Amino acid sequence: MMRMIGIAALGLVLAACSAPNNAGYQGWVEADLIFVSPDEAGRVVKLLVREGDEVASGAKIYQLDDDLQQADLNQSNASLLNARQTFDRAQSLMKTGSGTQANFDSAEASLRIAEARVNTSQTRLTRRIAYAPVSGSVQQIYFREGETVAAMRPILSIMPPGNMKIRFFVSEPELPKLALGDDVRITCDGCAPDLTAKIYFIATTAEYTPPVIYSQEERAKLVYLIQARPNRPDVLRVGQPVSVALLPRTPTPPATSSTAPAEAAGKAR
Repeated sequence: MMRMIGIAALGLVLAACSAPNNAGYQGWVEADLIFVSPDEAGRVVKLLVREGDEVASGAKIYQLDDDLQQADLNQSNASLLNARQTFDRAQSLMKTGSGTQANFDSAEASLRIAEARVNTSQTRLTRRIAYAPVSGSVQQIYFREGETVAAMRPILSIMPPGNMKIRFFVSEPELPKLALGDDVRITCDGCAPDLTAKIYFIATTAEYTPPVIYSQEERAKLVYLIQARPNRPDVLRVGQPVSVALLPRTPTPPATSSTAPAEAAGKAR
C-alpha cells in the first residue's frame, strides 16, 4: 500500500511539473501623453484647466501675455501701409508712362513682403492663446499663472483615452506564442471581467543579452517588450499593475479553391 501511495504521489509531482504555465505575464498600464507647449517664451496669464479635468479638442486651456506680439503686429501693419502707398504711387506712374517697370516690380515685391509679415505677426499673436489639440484628461500642469515658461517647454499634458497601453515582458521561449493583432485578457484588482487588449507592438530586440553564450539557462533570461491597446481604457489608470493572459486564437478556416466546382463538374462528365 505504501508503495502504491508513493507511486501515485510521484505521478502527481511529474504531472504538475509538465503542466503548462497559465499564470500569464505581469505588466502595467502606461499612456502616451500629449504635451502642450508655447511657440515662444512668455508668462502664463490665464490657466483655464486643472489637473484631472476632461477637455474637448479645441477647448481653450491657457493664455500667455501678448504685449510683444501685439507691438510686432502694430509695426508690421505700419510697414504694410507704407508699402501699399509706395505700390499705389508706382502703379499710377506706370499708367501715365512716367515710371519704370523696375520701380513698379520693386514696389510690388515690397508690398508682398509686408503682407507676409503681417500674417506672421497675426499668427504669433493668435498662438498666445492655446487650445486643446486632442480630447482627454489633463494629467499634469507644469507652470501656473504668473510663471514664465520658455519656448517649447510644456505647460501641461493631456492623456487621450486611446493612448492608453498595456506593457508587459515575455521570455524568449514564450515569444512564439504571441503575434501582432492577438487579443490578451487583462485582469487587475477591481477590473471588469471582460477586459481585453490587442497586441500592436512586439520588440525585435531583447531587453537583456547574456554576456557570453546563449545557453539554455541564459536564453530563459531574454525578455521582449510587448504592448497592447485595451478595449476599455476608461477603466484603467496609469501605473496600475495588471496580469496578462493569452486567449485561444481563432482557427483560420481552410481556403476554398475556386477551381473545385469546375473539377467536380468535369468528373461528373
